[in-house]
Amino acid sequence: MVEIDVAGMTCASCVVRIERALRSVPGVKSAEVHLATRRARVDADRGRASDAQLAAAIEAAGYEVAGVREAGAVRDAAARAAALDAREEAEQRELRRASWQAAALTAPLVAIAMAHGQVPGLDHAAAPWIELALATLVLLWPGRRIVAAGARALFRRAPDMDSLVALGAVAAWGWSTVSLFASRLATRGEPPQLYFEAAATIVTFVLIGRRLEARARRRLGDAVRRLHALAPARAARLVDGREESVPRSELCAGDRIVVRPGERVAGDGAVVEGATEVDESLITGESLPVTKTVGDRVAGGALNASGSIVVAVERDGGEGELARIAAAVEEAQGSRAPIARLADRVSARFVPVVLALAAITFLGWFAADPTAAGAALAVERMVAVLVIACPCALGLATPAAVAVGAGRAAELGVLFKGGAAIEAASRIDAVVLDKTGTVTTGRPELAEVVAIGARSGDELLALAAAVEARSEHPIARAIAGAARARGLALGAAEGFRGEAGAGAEGIVDGVAVRVGNAAWLQAAGIATARLEAEAGQLARRGRTSAFVALDGALAGVIAVADRPAAGAAAAIAELRRDGLAVAMASGDREATARAIAAEVGIDQVDAPLRPEEKAALVARAEAGGLRVAMVGDGVNDAPALARASVGVAVGGATDVAAAAADVTLRHGGLATLPIALALARATMRTIRRNLAWAFAYNLLALPLAAGLLVPLGGGALSPMAASAAMALSSVSVVASSLLLRRFRPAAAAR
Repeated sequence: MVEIDVAGMTCASCVVRIERALRSVPGVKSAEVHLATRRARVDADRGRASDAQLAAAIEAAGYEVAGVREAGAVRDAAARAAALDAREEAEQRELRRASWQAAALTAPLVAIAMAHGQVPGLDHAAAPWIELALATLVLLWPGRRIVAAGARALFRRAPDMDSLVALGAVAAWGWSTVSLFASRLATRGEPPQLYFEAAATIVTFVLIGRRLEARARRRLGDAVRRLHALAPARAARLVDGREESVPRSELCAGDRIVVRPGERVAGDGAVVEGATEVDESLITGESLPVTKTVGDRVAGGALNASGSIVVAVERDGGEGELARIAAAVEEAQGSRAPIARLADRVSARFVPVVLALAAITFLGWFAADPTAAGAALAVERMVAVLVIACPCALGLATPAAVAVGAGRAAELGVLFKGGAAIEAASRIDAVVLDKTGTVTTGRPELAEVVAIGARSGDELLALAAAVEARSEHPIARAIAGAARARGLALGAAEGFRGEAGAGAEGIVDGVAVRVGNAAWLQAAGIATARLEAEAGQLARRGRTSAFVALDGALAGVIAVADRPAAGAAAAIAELRRDGLAVAMASGDREATARAIAAEVGIDQVDAPLRPEEKAALVARAEAGGLRVAMVGDGVNDAPALARASVGVAVGGATDVAAAAADVTLRHGGLATLPIALALARATMRTIRRNLAWAFAYNLLALPLAAGLLVPLGGGALSPMAASAAMALSSVSVVASSLLLRRFRPAAAAR
């Protein structure tokens, strides 16, 4: 997949033309162009369609190529963002200058035209010629970019918005010029029919509208800019014990950098010297500073709050977690939701239809009154139709909302893989949750210690922990960690031996310790019947039991449990309040899964399930008419994540799960899911509102501009009013989309 930055697009017709040009290149499978982000995404056979061929196709269609890269590329993302900012700033400066120039020339022109010879000082015989001069200056100076672009599109037989504006402005100017000279040559001295002010105001309002649109559109990328701004531009790299300031992009894996208090970490890495507290809230969602000492990992973009540290960089500059998040947001903002197809189909035929309507409008009004005055009125109506018909609002309706929605989601810790993922997430009916690592923390913790015989619970725990400290099994780590947390002294385990899936044994302070499941102890001749009923009760409560034997005799049971994640129960309750069916699909034992499900408020539980059985469960639900969101974090969840209408990977998910998912909850775990779904629904409401406005605008404005209501006693739009309305239509759509930036999780919950 290739991404291409395109300059010079003005409306949805430009989108259609560029897509058509790209699809004509041999080897191109699909092409999507996005007006809001000025970006094209091309799926092509790289052996047949080179970057140069793709760029040439776009340039042949009349547009400029500002950059070509692999889609989702992480490296140099900050540099690309800076270059895009520079181009947008330059465009805004040019539009600001042109709009002021046009306004300065148009203001006196409108004053003269509106005076109608009744205002002293503006009734001079030279007034019409001053109007001609001012209107000509507007078209040839600030308006030349519009007129030239429109002419080029017409010559290529691919008219666009610039063509409509240029035709309208030039038609008004041309008719007025001919009328002015004809009146001077005529013997009867009839007053000329002048529309110079219409020609000038059309161009002026279009320039002002594009300036406002460009300024509003720039805010669509605020989330990406803020993410890039978290990473410092330069880093203090240690070379032979000396510090040297280098650009962040030059950092390589293995470099060591110094990070002082108040500075942000330049790249992902591990602390090798010093200790400090780090604010990672904008990256991980953790609101409190986190203590970091030697060996702890720090994320690029994190703010060093206190001590000075030295960090060993783990990834080359520009390839850290922060850059990957920003690249994911950029990719999502540059994608298109399926709902946009309707607008695309309309826009593809819109400009030719408008040209035909303009011609019909002129012929109809001229046929009604074939006099000079009738011809002038026909020109006025035709110009109004040409100018009012702006497909820009249609083209911006979806991508603008997707861009803002994806950016706001990133700020809240949610990454959507494009507009299709947002649209799908807004429509789900049911949620299927994995248990371990999704509903639960995924980290077993000590739950209970049941000791029998002379040893106390703490003594039993200390002996078992001394053996388990040598094991890497999650249950072993939970037991050893709990003993250390209680301040218990752990002896050295001699003769350690572990058996996968069974347990471990060793000699601690002269005591033979054996920790494992009942079958493993029984195989060594140790009777476990005395505590099996207790273990069964623990299992029904979601606990996993490890039997402990000392010197060949049963001494107790240690139970661990994978606790529900913080906010899981509240999130599930919120999903159910939203009318969604919630179920659990787990590979764990049924008793354990049901115990956890009961604790968090889930009624439907399917367990134990293999990965392919989870995918089949989702497939059956969707075959029954439900649109399912599957939420998980492990490799075993990947088939179901890929099969579901929406796959959701929680923070810390494996690379396989994250790749299969459509949505990633970066932090907050399951508690973030209701926020993600609420934001998806809010984004789709905004898209529908934008499309409704854009369609209604054109359906109502075109008949009014054509004067169809005049015979019924209604009014008609003048070319000046039409140009003002057209300029504001696109701005209104972008402004509507920007309201998504006000989305608040608390408001969504209410």
